[in-house]
Amino acid sequence: MSAPTHDAPADTGSISRQLSTLDRLLPLWIGLAMVAGVLLGRLVPALDDALSAVTVGDVSLPIAIGLLVMMYPVLAKVRYDELGHVTADRRLLGSSIVLNWVIGPALMFALAWLMLPDLPEYRTGLIIVGLARCIAMVMIWNDLACGDREAAAILVALNSAFQVVAFSLLGWLYLEALPGWLGLSRSGLDVSMWDIARSVLIFLGVPLVAGYLTRRFGERARGREWYEGSFLPRVGPVALYGLLFTVVVLFALQGDTITSRPTDVARIALPLLAYFALMWTIAFALGRALGLAYARTTTLAFTAAGNNFELAIAVAIAVFGVTSGQALAGVVGPLIEVPALVALVYVALWARRRFYPLEVGR
Repeated sequence: MSAPTHDAPADTGSISRQLSTLDRLLPLWIGLAMVAGVLLGRLVPALDDALSAVTVGDVSLPIAIGLLVMMYPVLAKVRYDELGHVTADRRLLGSSIVLNWVIGPALMFALAWLMLPDLPEYRTGLIIVGLARCIAMVMIWNDLACGDREAAAILVALNSAFQVVAFSLLGWLYLEALPGWLGLSRSGLDVSMWDIARSVLIFLGVPLVAGYLTRRFGERARGREWYEGSFLPRVGPVALYGLLFTVVVLFALQGDTITSRPTDVARIALPLLAYFALMWTIAFALGRALGLAYARTTTLAFTAAGNNFELAIAVAIAVFGVTSGQALAGVVGPLIEVPALVALVYVALWARRRFYPLEVGR
């Protein structure tokens, strides 16, 4: 992808030209993967048994491979040696932590219960999505919106590390404890902290370590210029291939639900759209109120609004099963996130001209 320079005003009409063909047509590829999955499920009725023959934890081996493949490239892009630099801007660090680990999960919990009170499986799936903070495609949207690339990399790295520790605790809080305290139904929410922690450690911990070691030894052997200019562009598309493979398999097993209950899919989309719009707006307003420059304000907004659907799908599959409503909610997520965050890129560039006129053209 040829990213926009931060030294010139962004042309919102050229956003589609700044993306590679592969990235620009991502919604199309995901849509085709969905169709292919539904057709595969109808043509191969015994697919479920075949996928369950060999497992990693509670996840079939083919799906586990797809999940790990799509997680590794984005974690290999993180500059781990610059993680400590974010402490120089305590406003950015503190606001990001609050947005990602307090406001984000709470907002998704509220939206899921408000909009899906009668669909507990989908509601649970969305709550899991709210707990999985951004570590992947948000880097693309941030760059197109002329955000701070280094700050985005640092915040993504922080989310990656923090998620291993916090995800299971927040999963217990929002799936078990809080519904009980509020007197809400906990039907279908019997999830142990260990089930979630094991999924996080496998599907985030393994690619996180692999990404860290790849960068460390790759830069040591050939230098950062080669690593980021030659190696990463070659492995980057692998994440999309892993995502598409996983979507094909999931939709092959979810085909009957998708075709027989399209209204449910639409209802999953509504709280997701509300979540993206609200989180981005809250974060952008907070960054502006704190006096952050446009680049860091927009980075704060996109890293708060984005979610790690790869991890959410992995957890839903491992805890509830590949054919569960929770897994379907996770699969619907990328289909909504891509167009929603592309639209927010345009909003960010408009806000740059409207609220930060002195920074335009720098």
